[in-house]
Amino acid sequence: MREIVFDTETTGLDPNQGDRIVEIGCIELVNRCETGNTFHAYFNPQMAMPSIAEQIHGLSDAFLADKPLFEDVVEDLLDFIGDDPLIAHNAMFDYGFLNAELGGCGRLHLQRSRIVDTLAISKTRHPGAKHSLDALCTRYGIDRSHRVQHGALLDAQLLAQVYVELTGGRQIGLDMAGPEPIRPAVAALMPSSPVSGRRPRPHRPSEGDIVRHRAFVATLTDPVWASGDDWVAAEVVQ
Repeated sequence: MREIVFDTETTGLDPNQGDRIVEIGCIELVNRCETGNTFHAYFNPQMAMPSIAEQIHGLSDAFLADKPLFEDVVEDLLDFIGDDPLIAHNAMFDYGFLNAELGGCGRLHLQRSRIVDTLAISKTRHPGAKHSLDALCTRYGIDRSHRVQHGALLDAQLLAQVYVELTGGRQIGLDMAGPEPIRPAVAALMPSSPVSGRRPRPHRPSEGDIVRHRAFVATLTDPVWASGDDWVAAEVVQ
């Protein structure tokens, strides 16, 4: 099972208002393990970088000036992500920006069914808790000490670890009493054959049990359910 964890950095919050992607980072997972294959690129947005956005990710106009346009790299990006599920945190944000950039290049939009939102998973798994990427790293003991500013590839690498923990950790299937699997990929990794258990033990009362029960019932004063000794005996052996 191949999946792609990704993150983007942008000039702002709304592609419909002209904001653009300036960085994308993608991590390849196969059977929920990082393969080491990544895709990472910076883009020249052909617009001035708002100061508030630069404070978040540190990408300046000067740094991005000689970077390729999104349309120059789109083939490599599409080749890397293929047709596999795409995992992101607050995924509809990144999804909207990706589709806006793809549409600007005359490419087909990504299908919504491919998108997996770890923010939604976190809200289901941990209601009432904090759901930021930093908070989830803290919850799962993932080292984020090197995350001084947002960066698409770094955030995707952290999110890949968070995603594995959110969907059951490395040891999938050990928590048999836990919630239903979030992803079909998790169910696909479960054992296909039932686990052998011990043979069922008989639970019928022994003759001694019946005698002791009758003796106990005899000590009760006018029990409302009693209708004779035959009923008592029949009730005990059922």
